[in-house]
Amino acid sequence: MHSGIYLVILLLLPCVSCGGQENNPFADAAPVQIHRFDKALFQLIEADDDSTLQNRLLQEYYGMLDVTGKGVLNMQSPEAPGFFDRLVNYYSEPALKGLYRDAITAYDSISDIEKQLGAGFAYLQAHFPAMETPAVYMHVSGLNQNVLAAENLLSLSIDKYMGKTYPLYLNFFYDYQLEDMQRSHIVPDYLSGWLLSEYPFTGKENVLLERMVYEGKIRYLVSHALPGATPCELMGYSEKDYEWCTTHEKAVWKAIVERKHLYTPDHITANKYFEDMPSTFLSLDAPGKLGVWIGWQIVTGYMKETHTTPEELMKQTNAQEILTASKYKPS
Repeated sequence: MHSGIYLVILLLLPCVSCGGQENNPFADAAPVQIHRFDKALFQLIEADDDSTLQNRLLQEYYGMLDVTGKGVLNMQSPEAPGFFDRLVNYYSEPALKGLYRDAITAYDSISDIEKQLGAGFAYLQAHFPAMETPAVYMHVSGLNQNVLAAENLLSLSIDKYMGKTYPLYLNFFYDYQLEDMQRSHIVPDYLSGWLLSEYPFTGKENVLLERMVYEGKIRYLVSHALPGATPCELMGYSEKDYEWCTTHEKAVWKAIVERKHLYTPDHITANKYFEDMPSTFLSLDAPGKLGVWIGWQIVTGYMKETHTTPEELMKQTNAQEILTASKYKPS
């Protein structure tokens, strides 16, 4: 019988950033302009049948219409018959239209996001010279597809970041999901989304270690691209969740090893370590995404021990070699 994780909390560590903007050499980078597809599309929704607005969208936002159609409406082309009719009908549902209006009102001004995004992409460009900065957009998905990525295109669904107390969320989401749905998570999610697109996972989905290390790489890079972000913001954790992880890290790792979860090919078990929902299979008070958290710690150890560059890190696809070189052994 497997025992749960029970340790006495000896010290509560605040969820503070590892470094502020004063330690960020890219803090003064030029902001990244975010193209407001969300606002342009809402004009069409409000106007209903307007061929002039349709033509403008086709000319200025064809790429976004294409990925929105495929990612949200399951339609293949903006030029398909009835495309705009389906698009307008989808967003005209009263509750969704109200959410849409609230979202573009809440994000009417986004200069803070564009500035942070500029610094983040400046870091990526400095460490990945061949990586291009995508054209960046905002969209509204109706709590559907959060990140849309295509060749040189990246968009985030701002209706997923309306804050923990937004009334509509209370009908659809659990408390642990709401931690991710705040303005402070937008820039980390933009950068994570682009890295996931540029470096897709090529390992075995059913092997925990491989997924841990991959997710750990993404969190590591985003944490260095945004040194002012807290671990809570990067993980979507509350202060309590973060404190639990830092206090129980050794016990979590011991449980993973003793239960032989690390290498045994088991898709169901591996998935449990990456879900948002609390990891009650380990302990009743354990937060979700423990695989991401442990992976981040492994990759951090690997980078400290090997002094590898970020680009070399992403080229190293042998998770076992990364674990061994990291000398990861939480105390």
